[in-house]
Amino acid sequence: MTDTGPVLPWLVIRQDENGNRYRVGRYATRTEAERVADRLDAHGRQQLYIVERVGRAVT
Repeated sequence: MTDTGPVLPWLVIRQDENGNRYRVGRYATRTEAERVADRLDAHGRQQLYIVERVGRAVT
């Protein structure tokens, strides 16, 4: 936690079939973010859910 609030460095991003990306949420741990992404992915839609750390590029 910082002076401004909790640190939430992990993002769940939804990417649609056109490549548009939207932030779904921010989480404190990678495990928590992956759990959310897996749950959303289980719905079987054509979106891709990605877990990223804030400030780090996707490789």
